[in-house]
Amino acid sequence: MAPHVPTTLPTSLRDIALSPADDGYDARRAVWNATIDRHPALICQCTTSKDVQNAIAHAAQRGCKVSVRGGGHNIAGTAVADGAVMLDLSGMNRVEVEAATARVRVGGGATFAEIDAATQAHGLVVPGGVVSSTGVGGLTLGGGIGWLARRHGLSIDSLVSAEVVLADGTCLHASESQHPDLFWALRGGGGNFGVVTSFEFRAYPMRPQVSFGPTFFALEDAAHVLTAYAQHSEHLTRDACVWANLMTAPPAPALPERWHGQKVLTLMQFHAAPQDEAAQDLMPLYGGVAPLGSAFAPRPYIEAQSFLDEAYAFGARNYWRSHNHLSLSEALITDLVDLAYDLPTPASELLICQLGGAVGDVGADATAFAHRHVPFLSTPGVRWDNTKDDAEMIGWLKNASRRIAAHAAPGAYVNFIAESGSADKAYQQHLDRLCAIKHQYDPGNMFCVNQNITPIPPPGAPMLD
Repeated sequence: MAPHVPTTLPTSLRDIALSPADDGYDARRAVWNATIDRHPALICQCTTSKDVQNAIAHAAQRGCKVSVRGGGHNIAGTAVADGAVMLDLSGMNRVEVEAATARVRVGGGATFAEIDAATQAHGLVVPGGVVSSTGVGGLTLGGGIGWLARRHGLSIDSLVSAEVVLADGTCLHASESQHPDLFWALRGGGGNFGVVTSFEFRAYPMRPQVSFGPTFFALEDAAHVLTAYAQHSEHLTRDACVWANLMTAPPAPALPERWHGQKVLTLMQFHAAPQDEAAQDLMPLYGGVAPLGSAFAPRPYIEAQSFLDEAYAFGARNYWRSHNHLSLSEALITDLVDLAYDLPTPASELLICQLGGAVGDVGADATAFAHRHVPFLSTPGVRWDNTKDDAEMIGWLKNASRRIAAHAAPGAYVNFIAESGSADKAYQQHLDRLCAIKHQYDPGNMFCVNQNITPIPPPGAPMLD
């Protein structure tokens, strides 16, 4: 069925626009987190940078906010806003690999599954996240942490350049040599400055098989294992990245059936080396405790990247918090284990993400990502199905977060923040500089559906009329 568009809609948008009356509108406004139920005034299904420019011009004429949907995976639902013009970039998902120069050009609507498939065909990889259905745009602009962060850095550390459409419709190229201030801000400042329609990444050689999978421990042993994890994580080779998760055990074949549905500690282990070498590197993390079971095994890299896709599938209700930790103290570990006994649903979790390694090689001020010095993030999260349980689930998580925050350092990873209005936590010491760059490139704050940075001119700058 042809889109039902207002007669006032410009001709340039009529073939790509969905209004609330159209078939397909509800499907395109839906995002990963089912707690987000917002109704944009218009959805523009963009396939070219020109489509983006036309949609932005229409939004400016109507005085509408603009939201940008890449993968639609953001916990805060920043892809969609009530009354906004939503730019759906999912049709801009082309991935081009230039193997000779190890460069990868990626459309703003691609997912990391699409990058992984294209790059692994050439024995290459671009550092991404841990769920393959995640959009490249949102994850990268927030920093981009994943299994390869300790080996090759964040996703932004592989970013070479970006094509950006600004609020005034200008399309420009940002890199270290062209608009370097904007390029600095894009690397960690979120979607505050424009619509990135194309990314260019540096790729790295990557063998097609890695060592990957979960190892499970009884919750009664969790404090001991987490203490060993805290002590030995920093001594791992950079080929390794291990995330710890206090959770409900899934019906995994590697786990004896009597443990299915029980609270456990899981070490989700990634290692780029062959299994024997990897196991030797990882063994100190176990603290001498015998696991309940393990699915750590040689796997194709693409399988490792998609291993958690089902656990984080679209359509459930989600609420997260994010905390920085300079260490995993005994008091923090005690509180986490205590909270784990009371996780409110089988899909809820208390996750610890490991950073360090190559993430810290980049200077603290080299990009807008504010957390280079942080070795661990904790991400408590609740996941449920029924709307009637919203208050209970969110209340539990907020209480848990308050206990965890007592052991945290300032700051939070922008991609893991569920609520708006957290720019100070997300951008930390870089906020003033980001406000000035925002003022330069988006003075009217058209791109405000995000952890929003207020456009503020730098001291001494002339005020706009």
